Amino acid sequence: MPNVGPFELVIVLVVALIVLGPKRLPEVGRSLGNGIREFKDSIQGAPEHEDVHLDVEEPPKPVTTAAATAPTAPDADEQQS
Repeated sequence: MPNVGPFELVIVLVVALIVLGPKRLPEVGRSLGNGIREFKDSIQGAPEHEDVHLDVEEPPKPVTTAAATAPTAPDADEQQS
């Protein structure tokens, strides 16, 4: 297997810069790093990142409308009495 030296790395980086452009290159590098990290964690069986805490919002309160709080009409049986 051939060794990858500094000259080859420079060529790969220049080609990536030309193809992707200076704006997308950091974005692609970041996503590639995240993918490698997730792959490594899945192979090692490492737990998910424990330092990340998700803020769980409370469920929304039920909305009450005037129709829901209005008294109900009496039944027909009760009106005949």
